[in-house]
Amino acid sequence: NNGPWNGGNNPWGKKDSNNSNNNWNPKNKGDDLDKMLNQFKEKLEKFFSKGPKSFIMGFLVLSFLWLISGFYTVSPEEQGVVLRFGKYVSISSPGLNYHIPSPIEKVIKVPVTTTRNVEIGFRSQSAGSIRNVDEESLMLTGDENIVDINYSVFWVIKDAGKFLFNIQSPVETVKAASETAMREVIAKNRLQNILTEGRS
Repeated sequence: NNGPWNGGNNPWGKKDSNNSNNNWNPKNKGDDLDKMLNQFKEKLEKFFSKGPKSFIMGFLVLSFLWLISGFYTVSPEEQGVVLRFGKYVSISSPGLNYHIPSPIEKVIKVPVTTTRNVEIGFRSQSAGSIRNVDEESLMLTGDENIVDINYSVFWVIKDAGKFLFNIQSPVETVKAASETAMREVIAKNRLQNILTEGRS
């Protein structure tokens, strides 16, 4: 049957129906994969056909690369926590250090000079606004009055190993301990003293 394009030909040139999908063919893709696997197999056979010396040399090169991967540096504001099979072993000082490469040992670097901040009784919002948290800020004084206190606690990490492994939630622990300490001080003082000379 003759179509509007002169016997089935489109206006942009002749199209061979036998080669209509040359750009992508699952069979061609499989052939390419087989070719790549065969090439890889041939390379392996060539490598091992050179004898045990080549195998030993390759093993030594890989071992050397694995060993030198254990070098690492710790910056002055960090401590390096060395773990062996996931268990805390030691703390690395700043500078160039070495550990047994992965998967035997790994290092977690923790910033220890950064001053951290915990807000109690309030939360800082965007655009400089503040949201009050009454369950934290309202405290009972020694003369049974209620005072509303907002304050911040600034802290740094002294021991990165203890920070990571001795306490499950160190930030929450600092917050809870700080709030408890403040409530104890407020409970021992009268409202007038808290608002005046005892404020600091």
